[in-house]
Amino acid sequence: MHRVQATGPAAQTGFTLVELMIALVVAGILAAIAIPSYARLIDRSRAKDAAADLSALALNLENRYQLQLSYPVNASETAATTAMFSAWSPTQASHFSYSLVSTASSYTLYAKGQGRLSGCNLSLSHDNRRSVSAACGFSSW
Repeated sequence: MHRVQATGPAAQTGFTLVELMIALVVAGILAAIAIPSYARLIDRSRAKDAAADLSALALNLENRYQLQLSYPVNASETAATTAMFSAWSPTQASHFSYSLVSTASSYTLYAKGQGRLSGCNLSLSHDNRRSVSAACGFSSW
């Protein structure tokens, strides 16, 4: 039996330290770009969900108006607003506070952002006037 011996230098496998460092730098740059963009996307999605919550609350108010021919009294916080309308449950209660300012013939609903969304304010009135602050990440709803 004959053994063949390699006459050249042994074949090297694996990565060098420089190659690993370059890969880490590229991954770091991608993360630095992607993470803030993803956070803005999540915040904008939460603000749009809050707008949907206001629309759902407006439907509850209109249903109540049909039954009683007047809108209910003011509710200054989310818990009071939720207690007033048992069928309404906001999806973004941990990120927005909801309030109601009303008279017998009109109302305005407010969603005020909390935490990272603290500059985001939404409103909806009985005549479907909608407003959104620039911090919400979108211009109309």
